[in-house]
Amino acid sequence: MQYVLLIYDDEALWGQMGEEERGRVMQEYFAYTSELQASGKYVGGEALQPTGTAKTVTSSSGERIVTDGPFAETKEQLGGFYLVDVDTEDEAIEWAGKIPSARFGRIEVRAVMVFDREGAPA
Repeated sequence: MQYVLLIYDDEALWGQMGEEERGRVMQEYFAYTSELQASGKYVGGEALQPTGTAKTVTSSSGERIVTDGPFAETKEQLGGFYLVDVDTEDEAIEWAGKIPSARFGRIEVRAVMVFDREGAPA
């Protein structure tokens, strides 16, 4: 079953880290990603640009409305994700706990809903 591991942390915290500390955390991420890939459970994943580069799109009465940034005002922002294919939710949670940002942020674990060709949940 596929799960998405959504990485939420405080962008300001990353900005306060020195270059050396940020480099150490990134090395932890590279090691984590390598371990996940070697396990055969890795499907994909990416880091996201800062929220200041984001756009939020809504539609009202057929008109598209675009605003800057994310809609929600929170202390933690979505910074990236991993998509894993594991046997159980417990295994997804185990992998989520190994993500370096779990120490200073939050990792949301959510099952991916798979649809068949007709659009029905599979």
